[in-house]
Amino acid sequence: MKINLYEYLAANDYPGRGICAGIAPGGKKAMIAYFIMGRSVNSRNRVFSAIKGGICTKAADPSQMTDPHLIIYNPVLTYQNYSIVTNGDQTNTIYDFLSRNEFPGFNFAAALNTRTFEDDKPNWTPRISCIVNMQTGAYQISILKSCDGNEKSVQRFTFDYAEPLAGEGHFISTYQGNGSPLPSFAGEPLHTAIDEDDPDACAAKIWQALNNDNKVSLFIRAIDLSTKEYKDVIINKYKTVEE
Repeated sequence: MKINLYEYLAANDYPGRGICAGIAPGGKKAMIAYFIMGRSVNSRNRVFSAIKGGICTKAADPSQMTDPHLIIYNPVLTYQNYSIVTNGDQTNTIYDFLSRNEFPGFNFAAALNTRTFEDDKPNWTPRISCIVNMQTGAYQISILKSCDGNEKSVQRFTFDYAEPLAGEGHFISTYQGNGSPLPSFAGEPLHTAIDEDDPDACAAKIWQALNNDNKVSLFIRAIDLSTKEYKDVIINKYKTVEE
């Protein structure tokens, strides 16, 4: 059963960081969404900034950044025909593995087999990752998580959507919801409807659905599958000190 992503997010005040990938209605575009949320001052002190082929996170106010660990990274990078999106520096790990040979499907899982969940005790935040083929729209989603909060056991799951359907996608987040410690996402990525091929409209709907107190930044990419050209949209709640 497909969920309504906007309703799901509106009912969850803290899914943490989330990734959604799928195919727009009509089947001509692949859609990717990535958002970050924050509860602490340090986590909220961030913006998405465009770089070649993707985005990086940076401090809105560098003087207020107390710990860049797990905060500053490249959430989105592009390698040849592939868009990579993750919630941490494993984006670069995947990119590096892709650049080594011509087996991207294998390299996605192989790259993540070298990584584990984040070392932010007691949450042990999962690492969530996604790779999208910009020619076919096929995508894979991964989560690296602890075994029920036990830091001595890592669980690695990769979900392969080789023949995605128009108007459908999948969503995964780091957490199931708010809590202390934060409960890690459980089960398969959620099957969701994709109702937009306009990245601006998609961004507006997701941004509106996210909890106003906790949302920080949102990224949307719409990929034309016939040309591999894409349009990116960034929304930041906070402004940099230079703005």
